[in-house]
Amino acid sequence: MLICPTSNSMNLPGQTKLLKGVRVLDLSQYIPGPYASLQLAELGAEVIKVEAPGGDPMRSFGAKEGQISAFYTHLNRGKNIVELNLKQKEGNTTFKELLSDANILLEGFRPGTLKRLGFGAENLTNINPKLIVCSLSGFGQDGPDALRGGHDLGYGARAGLYSGEGTKPAFIFPPVVDHVGALQALSGMLAALYQQEKTGRGCYLDMSLVDPVLAWQYLLDCDADSRSISGDAAYYNIYETADHRFVTLAAVEAKFWSAFCAAVSRPEWVKRQADSMPQIRLIGELEDLFSDQPLCHWQAILNDVDCCFETVPLMAKAGQAEQARARGLKNRFPGKINARSTPGLPNYKLFAPKDINWINE
Repeated sequence: MLICPTSNSMNLPGQTKLLKGVRVLDLSQYIPGPYASLQLAELGAEVIKVEAPGGDPMRSFGAKEGQISAFYTHLNRGKNIVELNLKQKEGNTTFKELLSDANILLEGFRPGTLKRLGFGAENLTNINPKLIVCSLSGFGQDGPDALRGGHDLGYGARAGLYSGEGTKPAFIFPPVVDHVGALQALSGMLAALYQQEKTGRGCYLDMSLVDPVLAWQYLLDCDADSRSISGDAAYYNIYETADHRFVTLAAVEAKFWSAFCAAVSRPEWVKRQADSMPQIRLIGELEDLFSDQPLCHWQAILNDVDCCFETVPLMAKAGQAEQARARGLKNRFPGKINARSTPGLPNYKLFAPKDINWINE
Protein backbone atom coordinates (compact mmCIF):
# COMPACT_ATOMS: atom_id res chain seq x y z
CA MET A 1 0.00 0.00 0.00
CA LEU A 2 1.29 3.46 -0.90
CA ILE A 3 0.20 6.30 1.37
CA CYS A 4 1.21 9.82 0.43
CA PRO A 5 0.73 12.58 3.02
CA THR A 6 -1.01 15.73 1.83
CA SER A 7 -1.72 18.99 3.57
CA ASN A 8 -5.21 17.85 4.45
CA SER A 9 -5.31 14.07 4.57
CA MET A 10 -3.73 10.77 3.71
CA ASN A 11 -4.39 9.32 0.25
CA LEU A 12 -6.05 5.97 -0.15
CA PRO A 13 -4.43 3.43 -2.50
CA GLY A 14 -6.86 4.10 -5.34
CA GLN A 15 -6.19 7.84 -5.04
CA THR A 16 -2.40 7.68 -5.17
CA LYS A 17 -1.23 9.66 -8.23
CA LEU A 18 2.54 9.51 -7.94
CA LEU A 19 2.80 9.03 -11.73
CA LYS A 20 0.27 11.67 -12.75
CA GLY A 21 1.22 13.02 -16.16
CA VAL A 22 3.01 9.85 -17.26
CA ARG A 23 1.62 8.21 -20.39
CA VAL A 24 2.16 4.49 -21.00
CA LEU A 25 1.39 2.60 -24.19
CA ASP A 26 0.87 -1.10 -23.54
CA LEU A 27 1.05 -3.54 -26.45
CA SER A 28 1.17 -6.65 -24.24
CA GLN A 29 -1.48 -9.29 -23.58
CA TYR A 30 -2.43 -12.11 -21.20
CA ILE A 31 -0.99 -11.56 -17.68
CA PRO A 32 2.63 -10.31 -17.46
CA GLY A 33 2.59 -7.01 -19.35
CA PRO A 34 -0.96 -6.04 -18.36
CA TYR A 35 -0.13 -6.71 -14.69
CA ALA A 36 2.93 -4.47 -14.95
CA SER A 37 0.96 -1.66 -16.59
CA LEU A 38 -1.83 -2.13 -14.04
CA GLN A 39 0.65 -1.17 -11.31
CA LEU A 40 1.57 1.94 -13.29
CA ALA A 41 -2.12 2.81 -13.71
CA GLU A 42 -2.75 2.43 -10.00
CA LEU A 43 0.15 4.79 -9.35
CA GLY A 44 -1.61 7.40 -11.46
CA ALA A 45 -0.16 6.90 -14.94
CA GLU A 46 -2.42 7.13 -17.98
CA VAL A 47 -2.23 3.69 -19.54
CA ILE A 48 -3.42 3.21 -23.10
CA LYS A 49 -3.64 -0.49 -23.93
CA VAL A 50 -3.31 -1.02 -27.68
CA GLU A 51 -4.81 -4.29 -28.86
CA ALA A 52 -4.97 -5.95 -32.26
CA PRO A 53 -8.37 -6.24 -33.95
CA GLY A 54 -10.39 -8.73 -31.91
CA GLY A 55 -8.54 -7.78 -28.77
CA ASP A 56 -6.32 -9.41 -26.20
CA PRO A 57 -7.01 -13.19 -26.08
CA MET A 58 -7.38 -12.79 -22.32
CA ARG A 59 -10.73 -11.06 -22.92
CA SER A 60 -12.44 -14.43 -23.33
CA PHE A 61 -10.09 -16.59 -21.24
CA GLY A 62 -12.23 -18.79 -18.99
CA ALA A 63 -15.34 -16.68 -19.63
CA LYS A 64 -18.74 -17.80 -20.84
CA GLU A 65 -19.55 -17.08 -24.47
CA GLY A 66 -20.26 -13.40 -25.05
CA GLN A 67 -18.79 -12.33 -21.71
CA ILE A 68 -15.50 -10.66 -20.79
CA SER A 69 -13.14 -12.65 -18.60
CA ALA A 70 -12.72 -11.59 -14.99
CA PHE A 71 -8.97 -12.03 -15.52
CA TYR A 72 -9.08 -9.43 -18.26
CA THR A 73 -11.19 -6.87 -16.44
CA HIS A 74 -9.06 -7.17 -13.32
CA LEU A 75 -5.76 -6.80 -15.18
CA ASN A 76 -6.95 -3.89 -17.30
CA ARG A 77 -8.98 -1.80 -14.91
CA GLY A 78 -8.12 1.89 -14.92
CA LYS A 79 -6.81 1.74 -18.49
CA ASN A 80 -8.09 3.02 -21.81
CA ILE A 81 -8.18 0.40 -24.54
CA VAL A 82 -8.02 0.91 -28.27
CA GLU A 83 -7.90 -1.58 -31.13
CA LEU A 84 -5.34 -0.75 -33.81
CA ASN A 85 -4.07 -2.85 -36.70
CA LEU A 86 -0.37 -2.01 -36.72
CA LYS A 87 0.06 -3.97 -39.96
CA GLN A 88 -2.05 -1.42 -41.82
CA LYS A 89 -1.08 2.15 -42.65
CA GLU A 90 -3.91 3.81 -40.72
CA GLY A 91 -3.28 1.93 -37.50
CA ASN A 92 0.48 2.31 -37.84
CA THR A 93 0.14 6.08 -38.30
CA THR A 94 -2.18 6.44 -35.32
CA PHE A 95 0.23 4.48 -33.15
CA LYS A 96 3.10 6.79 -34.17
CA GLU A 97 0.99 9.74 -33.04
CA LEU A 98 0.44 8.10 -29.67
CA LEU A 99 4.16 7.37 -29.37
CA SER A 100 5.14 10.99 -29.97
CA ASP A 101 4.23 12.12 -26.46
CA ALA A 102 4.38 8.83 -24.53
CA ASN A 103 6.79 8.19 -21.68
CA ILE A 104 6.81 4.39 -21.83
CA LEU A 105 6.13 1.74 -24.45
CA LEU A 106 5.60 -1.73 -22.97
CA GLU A 107 5.47 -4.67 -25.38
CA GLY A 108 5.34 -8.44 -25.05
CA PHE A 109 5.92 -9.65 -28.60
CA ARG A 110 8.47 -12.28 -29.54
CA PRO A 111 11.84 -10.68 -30.28
CA GLY A 112 11.95 -8.96 -33.67
CA THR A 113 8.19 -8.48 -34.05
CA LEU A 114 8.15 -4.80 -33.10
CA LYS A 115 10.89 -4.09 -35.65
CA ARG A 116 8.96 -5.90 -38.38
CA LEU A 117 5.98 -3.68 -37.63
CA GLY A 118 8.16 -0.65 -38.33
CA PHE A 119 9.02 0.23 -34.74
CA GLY A 120 12.63 -0.82 -34.33
CA ALA A 121 14.94 0.98 -31.95
CA GLU A 122 16.11 3.60 -34.47
CA ASN A 123 12.60 4.44 -35.63
CA LEU A 124 11.32 4.72 -32.06
CA THR A 125 14.18 7.07 -31.16
CA ASN A 126 13.37 9.25 -34.16
CA ILE A 127 9.70 9.40 -33.17
CA ASN A 128 10.36 10.13 -29.50
CA PRO A 129 13.95 10.41 -28.14
CA LYS A 130 12.78 10.32 -24.51
CA LEU A 131 10.76 7.11 -24.93
CA ILE A 132 11.38 4.21 -22.55
CA VAL A 133 10.86 0.91 -24.35
CA CYS A 134 10.32 -2.16 -22.18
CA SER A 135 10.27 -5.53 -23.96
CA LEU A 136 8.89 -8.26 -21.69
CA SER A 137 9.27 -11.74 -23.19
CA GLY A 138 9.64 -15.29 -21.96
CA PHE A 139 13.39 -15.74 -22.37
CA GLY A 140 14.62 -12.26 -23.26
CA GLN A 141 15.75 -10.76 -26.55
CA ASP A 142 18.83 -12.91 -27.12
CA GLY A 143 20.15 -16.39 -26.47
CA PRO A 144 19.21 -19.72 -28.09
CA ASP A 145 15.70 -19.73 -26.61
CA ALA A 146 14.79 -16.12 -27.37
CA LEU A 147 12.13 -17.11 -29.93
CA ARG A 148 10.79 -20.06 -27.95
CA GLY A 149 7.12 -19.73 -27.03
CA GLY A 150 5.68 -20.54 -23.64
CA HIS A 151 3.46 -19.73 -20.70
CA ASP A 152 3.89 -19.51 -16.94
CA LEU A 153 3.97 -23.26 -16.29
CA GLY A 154 6.78 -23.91 -18.75
CA TYR A 155 8.71 -20.81 -17.72
CA GLY A 156 8.47 -21.96 -14.10
CA ALA A 157 9.90 -25.34 -15.07
CA ARG A 158 12.82 -23.68 -16.84
CA ALA A 159 13.42 -21.41 -13.86
CA GLY A 160 13.63 -24.34 -11.42
CA LEU A 161 10.35 -23.78 -9.58
CA TYR A 162 9.29 -27.41 -9.93
CA SER A 163 12.69 -29.04 -9.58
CA GLY A 164 12.83 -32.01 -7.24
CA GLU A 165 13.27 -35.76 -7.09
CA GLY A 166 10.95 -38.65 -6.37
CA THR A 167 7.57 -36.91 -6.22
CA LYS A 168 5.39 -34.99 -8.65
CA PRO A 169 5.94 -31.24 -8.23
CA ALA A 170 3.07 -29.22 -6.77
CA PHE A 171 1.11 -27.04 -9.16
CA ILE A 172 1.56 -23.37 -8.26
CA PHE A 173 -1.34 -20.92 -8.50
CA PRO A 174 -1.59 -17.95 -8.97
CA PRO A 175 1.01 -17.98 -11.77
CA VAL A 176 4.29 -16.99 -10.10
CA VAL A 177 6.52 -16.37 -13.11
CA ASP A 178 4.05 -14.09 -14.88
CA HIS A 179 3.70 -11.85 -11.85
CA VAL A 180 7.35 -11.85 -10.78
CA GLY A 181 8.39 -10.96 -14.32
CA ALA A 182 5.81 -8.18 -14.37
CA LEU A 183 7.13 -6.71 -11.12
CA GLN A 184 10.70 -6.91 -12.39
CA ALA A 185 9.61 -4.99 -15.48
CA LEU A 186 7.83 -2.48 -13.28
CA SER A 187 11.03 -1.96 -11.28
CA GLY A 188 12.98 -1.29 -14.47
CA MET A 189 10.39 1.10 -15.84
CA LEU A 190 10.27 3.14 -12.64
CA ALA A 191 14.07 3.43 -12.59
CA ALA A 192 14.02 4.46 -16.26
CA LEU A 193 11.39 7.11 -15.52
CA TYR A 194 13.76 8.59 -12.94
CA GLN A 195 16.52 8.75 -15.55
CA GLN A 196 14.10 10.22 -18.08
CA GLU A 197 13.15 12.95 -15.64
CA LYS A 198 16.79 13.75 -14.89
CA THR A 199 18.22 13.59 -18.40
CA GLY A 200 15.34 13.77 -20.86
CA ARG A 201 16.59 10.57 -22.47
CA GLY A 202 14.86 7.29 -23.03
CA CYS A 203 16.28 3.78 -22.83
CA TYR A 204 15.62 0.18 -23.79
CA LEU A 205 14.78 -2.50 -21.21
CA ASP A 206 15.16 -6.18 -22.14
CA MET A 207 13.11 -8.02 -19.51
CA SER A 208 12.65 -11.79 -19.34
CA LEU A 209 10.00 -13.68 -17.38
CA VAL A 210 12.38 -16.56 -16.64
CA ASP A 211 15.39 -14.50 -15.55
CA PRO A 212 14.12 -13.03 -12.24
CA VAL A 213 12.80 -16.39 -11.00
CA LEU A 214 15.96 -18.17 -12.10
CA ALA A 215 17.90 -15.57 -10.11
CA TRP A 216 16.11 -16.81 -6.97
CA GLN A 217 18.02 -20.05 -7.32
CA TYR A 218 20.97 -18.46 -5.51
CA LEU A 219 19.42 -20.31 -2.58
CA LEU A 220 20.53 -23.59 -4.15
CA ASP A 221 24.12 -22.47 -3.62
CA CYS A 222 23.38 -22.21 0.10
CA ASP A 223 22.28 -25.81 0.58
CA ALA A 224 23.06 -26.17 4.28
CA ASP A 225 21.30 -22.90 5.11
CA SER A 226 18.32 -23.36 2.77
CA ARG A 227 17.29 -26.74 4.22
CA SER A 228 15.78 -24.99 7.22
CA ILE A 229 13.27 -23.19 4.97
CA SER A 230 12.67 -25.83 2.29
CA GLY A 231 10.71 -28.46 4.21
CA ASP A 232 13.44 -30.21 6.20
CA ALA A 233 12.76 -28.40 9.49
CA ALA A 234 9.93 -29.23 11.89
CA TYR A 235 9.63 -25.62 12.98
CA TYR A 236 9.13 -24.40 9.39
CA ASN A 237 6.61 -26.67 7.76
CA ILE A 238 3.03 -27.37 6.70
CA TYR A 239 0.84 -29.71 8.73
CA GLU A 240 -2.53 -31.40 8.16
CA THR A 241 -5.24 -31.32 10.83
CA ALA A 242 -7.76 -34.02 11.74
CA ASP A 243 -10.41 -32.50 9.44
CA HIS A 244 -7.99 -32.43 6.48
CA ARG A 245 -7.28 -28.71 6.64
CA PHE A 246 -3.74 -27.35 6.72
CA VAL A 247 -1.72 -24.99 8.89
CA THR A 248 1.73 -23.47 8.61
CA LEU A 249 4.32 -23.09 11.32
CA ALA A 250 7.24 -20.74 10.68
CA ALA A 251 8.79 -20.56 14.14
CA VAL A 252 12.34 -19.94 12.93
CA GLU A 253 13.50 -17.83 15.87
CA ALA A 254 14.00 -19.57 19.21
CA LYS A 255 11.47 -17.30 20.95
CA PHE A 256 8.73 -18.32 18.50
CA TRP A 257 9.56 -22.02 18.74
CA SER A 258 9.60 -21.86 22.55
CA ALA A 259 6.22 -20.11 22.57
CA PHE A 260 4.79 -22.80 20.29
CA CYS A 261 6.15 -25.65 22.41
CA ALA A 262 4.71 -24.07 25.55
CA ALA A 263 1.29 -23.55 23.93
CA VAL A 264 1.03 -27.21 22.87
CA SER A 265 2.47 -28.48 26.18
CA ARG A 266 5.63 -29.95 24.66
CA PRO A 267 8.45 -28.25 26.59
CA GLU A 268 10.77 -31.16 25.73
CA TRP A 269 10.72 -30.06 22.09
CA VAL A 270 12.40 -26.70 22.77
CA LYS A 271 15.99 -28.01 22.62
CA ARG A 272 15.20 -30.14 19.57
CA GLN A 273 14.93 -27.12 17.31
CA ALA A 274 18.66 -27.64 16.76
CA ASP A 275 18.25 -31.27 15.63
CA SER A 276 20.18 -32.05 12.45
CA MET A 277 18.45 -31.78 9.08
CA PRO A 278 16.28 -33.30 7.87
CA GLN A 279 14.30 -33.37 11.12
CA ILE A 280 12.29 -36.39 10.03
CA ARG A 281 11.53 -37.69 13.51
CA LEU A 282 10.47 -34.33 14.93
CA ILE A 283 8.41 -33.54 11.84
CA GLY A 284 6.62 -36.86 12.32
CA GLU A 285 5.82 -35.98 15.94
CA LEU A 286 4.34 -32.63 14.90
CA GLU A 287 2.37 -34.35 12.16
CA ASP A 288 0.89 -36.69 14.78
CA LEU A 289 0.12 -33.72 17.03
CA PHE A 290 -1.75 -31.67 14.44
CA SER A 291 -3.57 -34.66 12.90
CA ASP A 292 -5.10 -35.51 16.26
CA GLN A 293 -7.41 -32.45 16.38
CA PRO A 294 -9.44 -30.39 13.89
CA LEU A 295 -8.42 -26.98 12.64
CA CYS A 296 -10.66 -25.08 15.05
CA HIS A 297 -8.86 -26.69 17.98
CA TRP A 298 -5.47 -25.44 16.82
CA GLN A 299 -6.81 -22.01 15.96
CA ALA A 300 -8.20 -21.67 19.48
CA ILE A 301 -4.86 -22.65 21.00
CA LEU A 302 -2.37 -20.95 18.66
CA ASN A 303 -4.00 -17.96 16.94
CA ASP A 304 -3.09 -15.60 19.78
CA VAL A 305 0.32 -17.13 20.49
CA ASP A 306 3.33 -15.27 19.09
CA CYS A 307 4.73 -18.28 17.26
CA CYS A 308 4.20 -17.59 13.51
CA PHE A 309 1.26 -19.98 13.21
CA GLU A 310 -1.19 -19.45 10.33
CA THR A 311 -4.15 -21.26 8.80
CA VAL A 312 -4.02 -22.20 5.13
CA PRO A 313 -7.36 -20.75 3.98
CA LEU A 314 -9.58 -22.18 1.34
CA MET A 315 -8.90 -20.38 -1.95
CA ALA A 316 -12.22 -18.50 -1.90
CA LYS A 317 -11.57 -17.24 1.64
CA ALA A 318 -8.04 -15.91 1.16
CA GLY A 319 -9.16 -12.37 0.25
CA GLN A 320 -11.89 -12.21 2.90
CA ALA A 321 -9.69 -12.03 5.98
CA GLU A 322 -10.16 -9.07 8.30
CA GLN A 323 -6.59 -7.96 7.58
CA ALA A 324 -7.30 -7.88 3.83
CA ARG A 325 -10.41 -5.78 4.43
CA ALA A 326 -8.46 -3.42 6.68
CA ARG A 327 -5.90 -2.92 3.92
CA GLY A 328 -8.61 -2.06 1.40
CA LEU A 329 -8.08 -5.22 -0.65
CA LYS A 330 -11.67 -6.44 -0.62
CA ASN A 331 -13.43 -6.36 -4.00
CA ARG A 332 -10.49 -4.78 -5.81
CA PHE A 333 -11.36 -6.78 -8.90
CA PRO A 334 -12.42 -6.79 -11.66
CA GLY A 335 -12.48 -2.98 -12.26
CA LYS A 336 -13.38 -0.21 -14.66
CA ILE A 337 -12.31 -0.11 -18.28
CA ASN A 338 -12.52 3.11 -20.29
CA ALA A 339 -14.15 4.72 -17.26
CA ARG A 340 -17.32 2.63 -17.78
CA SER A 341 -18.69 1.30 -14.54
CA THR A 342 -19.64 -2.24 -13.65
CA PRO A 343 -21.76 -2.86 -10.53
CA GLY A 344 -19.73 -3.43 -7.39
CA LEU A 345 -16.37 -2.51 -8.90
CA PRO A 346 -13.84 0.11 -7.78
CA ASN A 347 -14.04 3.67 -9.03
CA TYR A 348 -11.07 3.98 -11.37
CA LYS A 349 -11.27 6.61 -14.06
CA LEU A 350 -8.84 7.95 -16.63
CA PHE A 351 -9.73 10.43 -19.35
CA ALA A 352 -9.02 9.44 -22.93
CA PRO A 353 -7.54 11.63 -25.65
CA LYS A 354 -10.32 13.02 -27.81
CA ASP A 355 -8.96 11.73 -31.11
CA ILE A 356 -8.98 8.01 -30.22
CA ASN A 357 -11.93 5.71 -30.82
CA TRP A 358 -12.06 3.58 -27.68
CA ILE A 359 -13.65 0.17 -27.69
CA ASN A 360 -17.01 -0.49 -26.07
CA GLU A 361 -17.15 -3.10 -23.36
